[in-house]
Amino acid sequence: MLLIPIGRLLQKLAPRGFVGFNVVLLIFIHFLTIAAPSLSMAAGRDWHTDLNSAKLEALDTGNPILAVFTGSDWCPHCRTLEESVLSQEAFLGWAERNVVLLLIDIPQQGISASEKAAKVQTARKYRVSTFPTVHVITSDGELVIHSKTGYQGQSAERWTSQVASAMPARKVARIQAPPVIHTNTTTEKPHVHDSLDAAVASAKQSQRPLLLVVSRPDDSGASTHSTSLISDPEFDSFAHDHFVIAHIAPPEAFHEGQGDPEGIHRLVGTATFPPEAVEIIVTDDGQIPLFSESGSQPTSRIVNGLKRFLAARAAARAKDPDSIRR
Repeated sequence: MLLIPIGRLLQKLAPRGFVGFNVVLLIFIHFLTIAAPSLSMAAGRDWHTDLNSAKLEALDTGNPILAVFTGSDWCPHCRTLEESVLSQEAFLGWAERNVVLLLIDIPQQGISASEKAAKVQTARKYRVSTFPTVHVITSDGELVIHSKTGYQGQSAERWTSQVASAMPARKVARIQAPPVIHTNTTTEKPHVHDSLDAAVASAKQSQRPLLLVVSRPDDSGASTHSTSLISDPEFDSFAHDHFVIAHIAPPEAFHEGQGDPEGIHRLVGTATFPPEAVEIIVTDDGQIPLFSESGSQPTSRIVNGLKRFLAARAAARAKDPDSIRR
C-alpha cells in the first residue's frame, strides 16, 4: 500500500514530458518490492520455525499444525503464496483460531549447513518433494490431515476455505518415512556413494535404480554445482526416495593405476568433460545407461526429467515385465 502514494508523489514531481520517468518509476517500485520483507523474514511470534516447538504449542492448545515448506530465495511460487495468502488477514485471522503455524524455509543462501540439514530432515519426514507444500498435521506431528502443493492463484479467502473444509473428520494417512540406506551410521544425512562398485551393490540390494552425478573433482565450478545439486531440497527429497545416489568422477579424471574406470567409461564414454560440466546418468547395473541429462540445468528441470524416466520405466514394466533388466 505504500507504493501507491509514493508513485503518485513522484509523478507530480516528474518534469512534464519526461518519457524516461516511467521507466525510472518502475525500477524504483521493483526495488521496493524486492526489499519488502517476506513471510520467512518476518517469522516470529506467530510462526514457529522448529517442529518441536510447534508440537509443544499444538499439544497445549489441541490445534493441528499448519506447516508451510518454502524456499524464500529460489521459489517464486512460494513468494507468491506468502504475499497473496499467508500474509493476508483472511488467512491469519482464521489461523490464529484454528492452527499452529510452522514455517520450514529452506533457502539456498543465508543459512548454516546444520540448520539446513535439520530443515531438510523435517521436509523428508513429511515426504515433501514440491515447493511450496502446505501440510495440516495432527498436534502430535504424526498424521497428515490435509496437503496442498503449489499455488494456483486463489484468493486468500478461497485458499483458506479450501484448507478449512478439509480439516474436519477425514480419513488420514500415517506418514511413511522414506527408506534409508544404512551404510553410514555416523550421520543422519542419506548416504551418497563415491564408489561405482559400492553404489551398484547398494542399488541391487535395495532394488532401486542407481543415479550417478558425474563431475571432475579438479573442476571447482563443477564440484560446487554438483555438491549444490545433491544438497538441494527439491533434488534431495525426490532422488533419495527413488534412487541410490553416487557422486563420481569421469574416466578422464583417473590417473594411471588409480582405480578401475572401465565401468565409468562404459557409462560416460570417452569424451572429455567441458569446464563446469555435470552429467546425470541412471543405470541399473553400472554398465548400461538407461537415462542421462545435463546436471547443469535448473533443479526443477532435472527432477522433471527423472520423473519422466520413472514414469516411462513403470509403463514399460507394466506392459512387459521382462523388457527392463535389473
